[in-house]
Amino acid sequence: MVVTRIKPLYDEKGKIKGYIDKYTEEVYGYPVIIGRKKNPYGKGWVMNSQDAALIIAKDKGIKGETHRVLWFIIGILDFENWAQISITEIAKELNIKQPHVSRAIRVLEEKEVIIRGPKTGRSYTFMLNPNFGWKGDVAILEEYRNKKEKEETKNLKDKEKKQRLEKLSEEYDMPVEKLLELQNKLNLT
Repeated sequence: MVVTRIKPLYDEKGKIKGYIDKYTEEVYGYPVIIGRKKNPYGKGWVMNSQDAALIIAKDKGIKGETHRVLWFIIGILDFENWAQISITEIAKELNIKQPHVSRAIRVLEEKEVIIRGPKTGRSYTFMLNPNFGWKGDVAILEEYRNKKEKEETKNLKDKEKKQRLEKLSEEYDMPVEKLLELQNKLNLT
């Protein structure tokens, strides 16, 4: 059974003149039901980090045309942050010269805002760095972040291992390759 706080309020003739809250006795007029509004922005949404937005806004190396290229790529993102488009198409869509688009892409890649993926035909695939924004299922974003964290941890451990081997190589005047060979032999026994 549904319990509601609001009940109809009638006038002397028995016609509804509004509604009253049963507990607070606050009187309301007639409710107005408004239909669902159409999304004025079209097909999709991208969520982004406010911190990342501030970083981009304050970065003096990311200027006008670079901002335009970035926003264009964000605007065409598919799920999981991928966009496939050629430099020529971006230049045509934004009415910017092709070398300027290439320079803007290079800046965004250097700043790790976008990541260049494989080339498919004449088009590149670009990925918006998930630390800046995301389009898609949040669970997949978490998977991506966990995978990247594991990769970074492994890379750090590999780097530390390499540094230890180099130190041992110097200490015992033995090539790193020979130390690795010995380590492998010791691990087998």
